[in-house]
Amino acid sequence: MPEQTIPDVRKSVTVAATPGRCFEVFTERPADWWPPSHVLLKKERAGLAFEPGKGGRYYEWDVEGNQIDWGRILEWEPGRRLVMTWRISPSWQSVPDDEFASEIEVDFVPEGPGRTRVELAHVKLHRHGEGAENIWRALDGPSPGETLERFAALF
Repeated sequence: MPEQTIPDVRKSVTVAATPGRCFEVFTERPADWWPPSHVLLKKERAGLAFEPGKGGRYYEWDVEGNQIDWGRILEWEPGRRLVMTWRISPSWQSVPDDEFASEIEVDFVPEGPGRTRVELAHVKLHRHGEGAENIWRALDGPSPGETLERFAALF
């Protein structure tokens, strides 16, 4: 499916914290904001983590220690920007690599003293191939969306 036929999905939320603190909470405490329904594992999820730095992965593991990657870190700029692949198929299953993965961009934009606008964008959705429009429809909706709403509730 041509890239231009699937628009990006962009959402944002402003929180009472510095960009550095927002980046820290986003990358060090994903279990506190990640929607509990967003699970790729078959057994109960035991944890979520980001491996710091470009090339790191973000992944979950279950109670038996099985792991599954949600994607890889493409950009890691603490307090400013995080870009990662999103390894999800149109049937909401994990894909093994980044060949058919879209990307998630998260920007932490200062909004005055002690405030940050967190901008999250799902981009390159066309890479999901057949069914990419269904992914777009599922992601598109009112801002901030469940993920950023849960994130904002931490501040």
